[in-house]
Amino acid sequence: MSENAFSEALNNIEAAKTVDITDTKCPNCGATVKYDPATLSMSCEFCGYTKSLPKPEESKEIEEIDFNSYKLKGGQSWGTAKKSLVCQQCGAESIYDEAETAANCPFCGSTSVMPVDDKEDVMAPGGVVPFEVDKKKAEQLFKSWIGGKWFVPNEAKKVCEAKNFNGIYLPYFTYDSDTTSSYNAKLGFDRRVKRGDHYETVTDWRNYSGIYEEFIDDMTIYASTKTTDPNIKSVSTFDFKKLRTYSPEFVAGFAAERYTLGLENGWTQAKVKIQSLLKNHLGSKLRKQYHADKVGTINLSTSYDNITFKYVLAPIWLANFKFRDKVYNFAINGQTGKVAGKAPLSPWKIALAILIGILCLILAWMLMD
Repeated sequence: MSENAFSEALNNIEAAKTVDITDTKCPNCGATVKYDPATLSMSCEFCGYTKSLPKPEESKEIEEIDFNSYKLKGGQSWGTAKKSLVCQQCGAESIYDEAETAANCPFCGSTSVMPVDDKEDVMAPGGVVPFEVDKKKAEQLFKSWIGGKWFVPNEAKKVCEAKNFNGIYLPYFTYDSDTTSSYNAKLGFDRRVKRGDHYETVTDWRNYSGIYEEFIDDMTIYASTKTTDPNIKSVSTFDFKKLRTYSPEFVAGFAAERYTLGLENGWTQAKVKIQSLLKNHLGSKLRKQYHADKVGTINLSTSYDNITFKYVLAPIWLANFKFRDKVYNFAINGQTGKVAGKAPLSPWKIALAILIGILCLILAWMLMD
Protein backbone atom coordinates (compact mmCIF):
# COMPACT_ATOMS: atom_id res chain seq x y z
CA MET A 1 0.00 0.00 0.00
CA SER A 2 1.31 3.50 -0.86
CA GLU A 3 1.95 6.05 1.90
CA ASN A 4 -0.86 8.26 0.59
CA ALA A 5 -3.27 5.35 0.59
CA PHE A 6 -2.18 4.41 4.10
CA SER A 7 -2.83 7.89 5.43
CA GLU A 8 -6.14 8.18 3.59
CA ALA A 9 -7.31 4.84 4.96
CA LEU A 10 -6.41 5.78 8.50
CA ASN A 11 -8.19 9.09 8.10
CA ASN A 12 -11.34 7.11 7.40
CA ILE A 13 -10.98 4.95 10.50
CA GLU A 14 -13.79 6.82 12.25
CA ALA A 15 -16.20 4.84 10.08
CA ALA A 16 -14.80 1.62 11.50
CA LYS A 17 -15.13 2.35 15.19
CA THR A 18 -17.31 0.19 17.37
CA VAL A 19 -20.86 1.51 17.64
CA ASP A 20 -23.29 -0.42 19.79
CA ILE A 21 -26.34 -0.13 21.96
CA THR A 22 -24.31 1.53 24.67
CA ASP A 23 -23.96 4.60 22.42
CA THR A 24 -27.18 5.85 23.89
CA LYS A 25 -28.61 9.22 23.11
CA CYS A 26 -27.81 12.01 25.52
CA PRO A 27 -30.93 12.80 27.61
CA ASN A 28 -30.05 16.51 27.47
CA CYS A 29 -29.21 17.20 23.82
CA GLY A 30 -29.78 13.93 21.94
CA ALA A 31 -26.15 13.50 20.85
CA THR A 32 -24.29 10.17 21.05
CA VAL A 33 -22.78 9.30 24.44
CA LYS A 34 -19.44 7.44 24.30
CA TYR A 35 -16.78 6.15 26.67
CA ASP A 36 -14.36 8.91 27.75
CA PRO A 37 -10.90 7.72 28.94
CA ALA A 38 -10.24 11.07 30.61
CA THR A 39 -13.11 10.65 33.09
CA LEU A 40 -13.51 6.85 32.95
CA SER A 41 -17.20 7.36 32.28
CA MET A 42 -19.72 7.73 29.47
CA SER A 43 -19.94 11.36 28.38
CA CYS A 44 -21.47 13.72 25.85
CA GLU A 45 -18.90 15.95 24.16
CA PHE A 46 -21.56 18.54 23.29
CA CYS A 47 -23.36 19.38 26.53
CA GLY A 48 -21.12 17.76 29.16
CA TYR A 49 -23.57 15.08 30.34
CA THR A 50 -21.80 12.15 32.05
CA LYS A 51 -22.83 8.68 33.14
CA SER A 52 -20.67 6.98 35.76
CA LEU A 53 -19.40 3.43 35.20
CA PRO A 54 -18.56 0.93 37.95
CA LYS A 55 -15.19 1.51 39.63
CA PRO A 56 -12.78 -1.45 39.99
CA GLU A 57 -13.79 -2.01 43.62
CA GLU A 58 -17.47 -1.88 42.64
CA SER A 59 -17.12 -4.25 39.70
CA LYS A 60 -18.20 -7.83 40.35
CA GLU A 61 -15.49 -10.46 40.37
CA ILE A 62 -14.46 -11.63 36.91
CA GLU A 63 -15.09 -15.33 36.43
CA GLU A 64 -12.14 -17.68 36.15
CA ILE A 65 -13.26 -20.32 33.63
CA ASP A 66 -12.14 -23.91 34.13
CA PHE A 67 -9.75 -24.77 31.31
CA ASN A 68 -10.32 -28.53 31.07
CA SER A 69 -14.13 -28.41 31.11
CA TYR A 70 -14.32 -25.19 29.10
CA LYS A 71 -17.72 -24.15 27.88
CA LEU A 72 -18.62 -20.73 26.54
CA LYS A 73 -21.58 -20.54 28.92
CA GLY A 74 -23.05 -17.04 28.48
CA GLY A 75 -19.80 -15.52 27.31
CA GLN A 76 -20.68 -15.34 23.62
CA SER A 77 -22.63 -12.11 23.96
CA TRP A 78 -20.85 -8.78 23.52
CA GLY A 79 -23.97 -6.98 24.72
CA THR A 80 -25.02 -6.18 21.14
CA ALA A 81 -24.86 -7.69 17.66
CA LYS A 82 -21.33 -7.70 16.23
CA LYS A 83 -19.56 -8.81 13.07
CA SER A 84 -15.96 -9.77 12.35
CA LEU A 85 -13.86 -8.32 9.55
CA VAL A 86 -10.51 -9.64 8.36
CA CYS A 87 -7.89 -7.44 6.70
CA GLN A 88 -6.63 -8.80 3.38
CA GLN A 89 -3.46 -6.73 3.77
CA CYS A 90 -2.12 -7.73 7.22
CA GLY A 91 -4.53 -10.52 8.27
CA ALA A 92 -5.74 -8.87 11.49
CA GLU A 93 -9.34 -9.58 12.53
CA SER A 94 -11.45 -6.95 14.27
CA ILE A 95 -14.89 -6.78 15.86
CA TYR A 96 -17.35 -4.10 14.75
CA ASP A 97 -21.01 -3.23 15.06
CA GLU A 98 -23.19 -5.40 12.84
CA ALA A 99 -24.81 -2.34 11.26
CA GLU A 100 -21.52 -0.95 9.88
CA THR A 101 -21.38 -1.08 6.06
CA ALA A 102 -17.68 -0.27 5.60
CA ALA A 103 -14.48 -0.40 7.62
CA ASN A 104 -10.73 0.11 7.47
CA CYS A 105 -8.13 -1.99 9.21
CA PRO A 106 -7.06 -0.14 12.38
CA PHE A 107 -3.65 -1.84 12.29
CA CYS A 108 -2.39 -1.10 8.79
CA GLY A 109 -5.04 1.28 7.44
CA SER A 110 -5.98 -0.95 4.52
CA THR A 111 -9.48 -0.64 3.08
CA SER A 112 -9.27 -4.28 1.91
CA VAL A 113 -11.39 -5.72 4.69
CA MET A 114 -13.81 -8.61 4.24
CA PRO A 115 -16.47 -10.15 6.51
CA VAL A 116 -15.46 -13.36 8.27
CA ASP A 117 -17.74 -16.33 7.76
CA ASP A 118 -18.11 -17.22 11.43
CA LYS A 119 -19.23 -20.83 11.73
CA GLU A 120 -17.68 -21.17 15.16
CA ASP A 121 -18.69 -19.50 18.39
CA VAL A 122 -16.65 -16.41 19.12
CA MET A 123 -16.11 -15.86 22.80
CA ALA A 124 -16.80 -12.41 24.20
CA PRO A 125 -14.36 -11.00 26.77
CA GLY A 126 -14.97 -11.45 30.45
CA GLY A 127 -12.94 -8.42 31.48
CA VAL A 128 -11.55 -5.18 30.10
CA VAL A 129 -8.74 -2.80 31.04
CA PRO A 130 -10.34 0.54 30.13
CA PHE A 131 -8.55 3.34 28.32
CA GLU A 132 -7.05 5.79 30.82
CA VAL A 133 -5.09 7.78 28.24
CA ASP A 134 -7.40 9.87 26.06
CA LYS A 135 -6.55 11.18 22.60
CA LYS A 136 -5.35 14.57 23.86
CA LYS A 137 -3.00 12.95 26.36
CA ALA A 138 -1.75 10.54 23.68
CA GLU A 139 -0.85 13.50 21.47
CA GLN A 140 1.12 15.06 24.33
CA LEU A 141 2.94 11.78 24.99
CA PHE A 142 3.95 11.62 21.32
CA LYS A 143 5.45 15.12 21.45
CA SER A 144 7.42 14.26 24.58
CA TRP A 145 8.57 10.97 23.05
CA ILE A 146 9.90 12.39 19.80
CA GLY A 147 11.27 15.48 21.55
CA GLY A 148 13.37 13.31 23.84
CA LYS A 149 15.11 11.41 21.04
CA TRP A 150 18.56 12.91 20.53
CA PHE A 151 19.22 11.35 17.12
CA VAL A 152 15.99 12.72 15.61
CA PRO A 153 16.60 15.77 13.35
CA ASN A 154 15.77 19.06 15.09
CA GLU A 155 13.57 19.96 12.13
CA ALA A 156 11.48 16.82 12.68
CA LYS A 157 10.94 17.70 16.34
CA LYS A 158 9.56 21.08 15.31
CA VAL A 159 7.31 20.11 12.40
CA CYS A 160 6.23 16.52 13.09
CA GLU A 161 2.59 16.22 14.10
CA ALA A 162 0.98 12.89 14.90
CA LYS A 163 -2.21 12.11 13.01
CA ASN A 164 -4.87 9.42 12.74
CA PHE A 165 -5.03 8.34 16.38
CA ASN A 166 -7.05 5.12 16.60
CA GLY A 167 -8.06 3.53 19.88
CA ILE A 168 -8.08 -0.28 19.75
CA TYR A 169 -8.64 -3.01 22.33
CA LEU A 170 -6.24 -5.97 22.06
CA PRO A 171 -7.15 -9.56 23.08
CA TYR A 172 -5.37 -11.46 25.85
CA PHE A 173 -5.73 -14.79 27.65
CA THR A 174 -4.67 -14.89 31.30
CA TYR A 175 -4.07 -18.30 32.89
CA ASP A 176 -4.05 -19.40 36.54
CA SER A 177 -2.76 -22.75 37.74
CA ASP A 178 -1.46 -24.65 40.75
CA THR A 179 1.96 -26.09 39.87
CA THR A 180 3.91 -28.92 41.49
CA SER A 181 7.43 -29.51 40.18
CA SER A 182 10.06 -32.09 40.95
CA TYR A 183 13.43 -30.46 40.41
CA ASN A 184 17.13 -31.09 40.11
CA ALA A 185 19.29 -28.00 40.53
CA LYS A 186 22.99 -27.17 40.58
CA LEU A 187 24.19 -24.57 43.09
CA GLY A 188 27.67 -23.05 43.05
CA PHE A 189 29.72 -22.18 46.14
CA ASP A 190 32.79 -20.00 45.64
CA ARG A 191 36.05 -20.36 47.55
CA ARG A 192 39.41 -18.65 47.27
CA VAL A 193 42.40 -20.82 46.29
CA LYS A 194 46.02 -19.68 46.28
CA ARG A 195 47.79 -20.19 42.96
CA GLY A 196 51.45 -19.31 43.37
CA ASP A 197 51.61 -15.65 44.44
CA HIS A 198 47.96 -14.87 43.84
CA TYR A 199 44.47 -16.11 44.69
CA GLU A 200 41.80 -17.39 42.33
CA THR A 201 38.08 -18.00 42.82
CA VAL A 202 37.01 -21.61 42.38
CA THR A 203 33.34 -22.68 42.26
CA ASP A 204 32.24 -25.97 43.76
CA TRP A 205 28.97 -27.26 42.27
CA ARG A 206 26.51 -29.34 44.26
CA ASN A 207 23.29 -31.06 43.19
CA TYR A 208 20.00 -30.51 44.99
CA SER A 209 16.63 -32.10 44.31
CA GLY A 210 13.15 -31.86 45.76
CA ILE A 211 9.56 -30.69 45.23
CA TYR A 212 8.57 -27.08 44.54
CA GLU A 213 4.99 -25.75 44.57
CA GLU A 214 3.76 -22.38 43.36
CA PHE A 215 0.46 -20.85 42.33
CA ILE A 216 0.61 -19.01 39.00
CA ASP A 217 -1.71 -16.01 38.79
CA ASP A 218 -2.61 -14.31 35.49
CA MET A 219 0.10 -15.58 33.16
CA THR A 220 -0.70 -13.32 30.20
CA ILE A 221 -0.60 -14.30 26.53
CA TYR A 222 -1.39 -11.96 23.61
CA ALA A 223 -4.20 -13.83 21.84
CA SER A 224 -3.36 -12.86 18.26
CA THR A 225 -1.48 -14.65 15.51
CA LYS A 226 -2.18 -11.98 12.91
CA THR A 227 -0.80 -8.77 14.39
CA THR A 228 3.00 -8.77 14.28
CA ASP A 229 3.63 -5.04 14.67
CA PRO A 230 6.71 -4.80 16.96
CA ASN A 231 5.51 -1.43 18.26
CA ILE A 232 2.38 -3.08 19.65
CA LYS A 233 4.36 -5.80 21.39
CA SER A 234 6.77 -3.21 22.83
CA VAL A 235 3.99 -1.36 24.65
CA SER A 236 1.75 -4.32 25.52
CA THR A 237 2.37 -4.46 29.28
CA PHE A 238 -0.75 -3.74 31.32
CA ASP A 239 -1.73 -3.60 34.96
CA PHE A 240 -4.41 -6.29 35.12
CA LYS A 241 -5.13 -5.39 38.74
CA LYS A 242 -7.26 -2.61 37.24
CA LEU A 243 -9.26 -5.12 35.21
CA ARG A 244 -13.01 -4.50 35.20
CA THR A 245 -15.89 -6.79 34.39
CA TYR A 246 -16.63 -6.51 30.69
CA SER A 247 -19.39 -4.11 29.77
CA PRO A 248 -20.13 -2.94 26.21
CA GLU A 249 -19.94 0.66 27.43
CA PHE A 250 -16.15 0.42 27.72
CA VAL A 251 -15.67 -0.38 24.02
CA ALA A 252 -18.14 2.19 22.75
CA GLY A 253 -16.34 4.28 20.13
CA PHE A 254 -13.36 1.91 19.83
CA ALA A 255 -12.43 -1.06 17.65
CA ALA A 256 -11.51 -4.42 19.20
CA GLU A 257 -9.13 -6.98 17.70
CA ARG A 258 -10.59 -10.46 17.58
CA TYR A 259 -8.55 -13.21 19.19
CA THR A 260 -7.02 -15.55 16.60
CA LEU A 261 -4.85 -17.63 18.92
CA GLY A 262 -6.59 -20.80 20.11
CA LEU A 263 -7.09 -21.28 23.83
CA GLU A 264 -4.97 -24.45 23.90
CA ASN A 265 -2.22 -22.86 21.81
CA GLY A 266 -2.26 -19.97 24.23
CA TRP A 267 -1.83 -22.40 27.12
CA THR A 268 1.13 -23.99 25.34
CA GLN A 269 2.79 -20.58 25.14
CA ALA A 270 1.86 -19.86 28.75
CA LYS A 271 3.56 -23.04 29.98
CA VAL A 272 6.84 -21.97 28.34
CA LYS A 273 6.68 -18.66 30.23
CA ILE A 274 5.62 -20.42 33.42
CA GLN A 275 8.61 -22.76 33.26
CA SER A 276 10.96 -19.80 32.97
CA LEU A 277 9.21 -18.06 35.87
CA LEU A 278 9.35 -21.17 38.07
CA LYS A 279 13.08 -21.62 37.43
CA ASN A 280 13.77 -18.00 38.35
CA HIS A 281 11.72 -18.18 41.54
CA LEU A 282 13.09 -21.58 42.55
CA GLY A 283 16.67 -20.50 41.82
CA SER A 284 16.29 -17.43 44.04
CA LYS A 285 14.75 -19.51 46.82
CA LEU A 286 17.46 -22.20 46.74
CA ARG A 287 20.27 -19.67 46.55
CA LYS A 288 18.96 -17.92 49.66
CA GLN A 289 18.13 -21.15 51.49
CA TYR A 290 21.59 -22.71 51.01
CA HIS A 291 23.58 -19.45 50.91
CA ALA A 292 24.91 -20.32 47.46
CA ASP A 293 26.92 -17.91 45.32
CA LYS A 294 25.61 -19.07 41.95
CA VAL A 295 22.68 -20.94 40.45
CA GLY A 296 23.42 -23.35 37.61
CA THR A 297 21.16 -25.58 35.57
CA ILE A 298 17.67 -26.26 36.91
CA ASN A 299 15.60 -29.11 35.49
CA LEU A 300 11.87 -29.24 36.22
CA SER A 301 9.11 -31.76 35.72
CA THR A 302 5.88 -29.87 36.34
CA SER A 303 2.27 -30.90 36.74
CA TYR A 304 -0.52 -28.32 36.38
CA ASP A 305 -3.76 -28.51 38.36
CA ASN A 306 -6.90 -26.40 38.69
CA ILE A 307 -6.16 -24.54 35.45
CA THR A 308 -8.42 -21.57 34.79
CA PHE A 309 -8.37 -18.69 32.33
CA LYS A 310 -9.89 -15.34 31.49
CA TYR A 311 -10.33 -13.66 28.10
CA VAL A 312 -9.78 -9.91 28.46
CA LEU A 313 -9.28 -6.77 26.36
CA ALA A 314 -6.56 -4.14 26.88
CA PRO A 315 -6.20 -0.68 25.26
CA ILE A 316 -3.72 0.77 22.77
CA TRP A 317 -3.47 3.85 20.53
CA LEU A 318 -2.08 3.55 17.00
CA ALA A 319 -1.03 6.62 15.00
CA ASN A 320 1.53 7.91 12.50
CA PHE A 321 3.39 11.03 11.45
CA LYS A 322 5.02 12.13 8.22
CA PHE A 323 8.48 13.62 7.70
CA ARG A 324 10.10 14.28 4.33
CA ASP A 325 7.46 12.23 2.49
CA LYS A 326 7.95 9.16 4.66
CA VAL A 327 5.33 7.80 7.08
CA TYR A 328 6.41 6.61 10.53
CA ASN A 329 4.07 4.49 12.68
CA PHE A 330 4.02 4.27 16.46
CA ALA A 331 1.90 2.85 19.31
CA ILE A 332 0.94 4.12 22.76
CA ASN A 333 -0.26 2.01 25.67
CA GLY A 334 -3.77 3.25 26.41
CA GLN A 335 -3.39 2.57 30.13
CA THR A 336 0.22 3.43 31.03
CA GLY A 337 1.13 5.86 28.23
CA LYS A 338 4.27 3.98 27.16
CA VAL A 339 5.30 4.88 23.58
CA ALA A 340 7.15 2.79 20.97
CA GLY A 341 7.79 3.40 17.30
CA LYS A 342 10.22 4.37 14.59
CA ALA A 343 11.46 7.92 14.09
CA PRO A 344 13.65 9.66 11.49
CA LEU A 345 17.38 9.77 12.23
CA SER A 346 19.87 12.56 11.61
CA PRO A 347 23.03 11.27 9.87
CA TRP A 348 24.93 14.32 11.17
CA LYS A 349 24.06 13.55 14.79
CA ILE A 350 24.98 9.89 14.33
CA ALA A 351 28.32 10.85 12.75
CA LEU A 352 28.99 13.28 15.61
CA ALA A 353 28.26 10.59 18.20
CA ILE A 354 30.63 8.16 16.46
CA LEU A 355 33.34 10.84 16.31
CA ILE A 356 32.94 11.61 20.01
CA GLY A 357 33.19 7.90 20.79
CA ILE A 358 36.40 7.55 18.78
CA LEU A 359 37.93 10.59 20.49
CA CYS A 360 37.06 9.15 23.91
CA LEU A 361 38.76 5.86 23.03
CA ILE A 362 41.86 7.67 21.81
CA LEU A 363 41.98 9.77 24.97
CA ALA A 364 41.56 6.70 27.17
CA TRP A 365 44.39 4.92 25.27
CA MET A 366 46.70 7.94 25.68
CA LEU A 367 46.00 8.12 29.44
CA MET A 368 46.78 4.42 29.80
CA ASP A 369 50.22 4.99 28.27
